[in-house]
Amino acid sequence: MPVTRDNSLGAYLKDRRTKLDPAALGFSTTRRRTPGLRREEVAQRANVSATWYTWLEQGRGGAPSADVLDRIARALMLTDVEREHIFLLGLGRPPEVRYRAPEGVTPRLQRVLDAFAISPAIVKTSTWDIVAWNRAATAVLGDYAALPVERRNVLRLIFGDARVREHQVDWESVARFVVAAFRADAARAGASSEVEALVDELSRTSPEFAAMWRDHDVRSYGEGTKHLRHSALGLISLEYSAFAVDGRPDLGMVVYNPASPEDADKVRLLIESKASSEVAHQP
Repeated sequence: MPVTRDNSLGAYLKDRRTKLDPAALGFSTTRRRTPGLRREEVAQRANVSATWYTWLEQGRGGAPSADVLDRIARALMLTDVEREHIFLLGLGRPPEVRYRAPEGVTPRLQRVLDAFAISPAIVKTSTWDIVAWNRAATAVLGDYAALPVERRNVLRLIFGDARVREHQVDWESVARFVVAAFRADAARAGASSEVEALVDELSRTSPEFAAMWRDHDVRSYGEGTKHLRHSALGLISLEYSAFAVDGRPDLGMVVYNPASPEDADKVRLLIESKASSEVAHQP
């Protein structure tokens, strides 16, 4: 059956299976008229009916379920972006986010962070663990490298670190925003056990967090202005913007730009002071 304009999913699946090596996947290479896997071999790997998979490639049989698309994606050894593509073609939406344990970022993404000379920037996971930052973030927001890995979490810092709390101009407003934005991220994270463990921990250690969590508020991170109180330099205002990391839906990048030339000067002073301190402590 020829592929029609409205059967782009079938055309894509057919193209992907023709690019797989039957021998590498344990199938015989004899009596093959076309390259790649046969339809019944894809169906076998995906644990679906060969007839149904044939219909899917031919644009018959209705829309597949998300579970079936996931199995076909694994059967065809699709990358994350290819998996997302078949969900968009088949269901008109991206798949749910797959949770990944914190594993850092690529050197290229770290270089992007480092390129922001006077703009603090961090990368956080969907459970708000901070996995990367730049020099400006260390100088202005805090020295994450000096913290144990498990303490590099935005919620643990907001509700459990007295110095972080002291630096917020309006701690309660900031804390409520963080909890509401975290709740929205947590609902998309696909990490129910990790989220539940963190919420239980914070609810035990912070009555304020427990009360805010019970309010069920949700917010998007988006963009806004953050105000910090510095003991020597006074108020520092930073405009922040949140960005998705392409290919890593579990990660988000937040960049803080000084809100005014005066704020930029204060940030430069903090960065220079941090650099001077590091030089002074070198052996």
